[in-house]
Amino acid sequence: MTNRSVSHEIASERMGHLGSPGTEGRLSIMRAWADRPEEVPAVFAERFNSGDAAALSQVYEETAVLVPQPGTPVTGPNLHAANGRLQELGLPIVVRLRHVYSSGDVALLIVDWVIDGTGPEGQALHVEGTATDIARRGPDGRWRYVIDNPFGTRVQQLPTQGTRKSAF
Repeated sequence: MTNRSVSHEIASERMGHLGSPGTEGRLSIMRAWADRPEEVPAVFAERFNSGDAAALSQVYEETAVLVPQPGTPVTGPNLHAANGRLQELGLPIVVRLRHVYSSGDVALLIVDWVIDGTGPEGQALHVEGTATDIARRGPDGRWRYVIDNPFGTRVQQLPTQGTRKSAF
């Protein structure tokens, strides 16, 4: 079992990059894949911030689980729809990897994250959490999320436009 504590932003020099259409037809440069478990959050953030839902979906294994609210895990198209709703806010996510605990091809990632800014309707939005995520190395050697639990053990509702439902 390995325990690595990371308190800085993940360096990009070890990661490949790919060009992908960003929002409004712009070309954005993103990390191609995570070669190490500690790279998964940075790859997620770059793809999330690109606005490219298809690129973001590649950070997850096919059978991955997202827990947008405690007790409500989603998979497949519902997972991607939940992430899409957050991307539609048009606000960037900032991630900071706090800890990595790995054993073989499986890793537990503890990640602080924040989405902050002015939403599409002019409202101030601030959502943050500490994720407890599981990533796994696939047969291709790349690491992807198996379980994405953005709020960890904390219960929080995300603000939406005029409703009490989660933004996910």
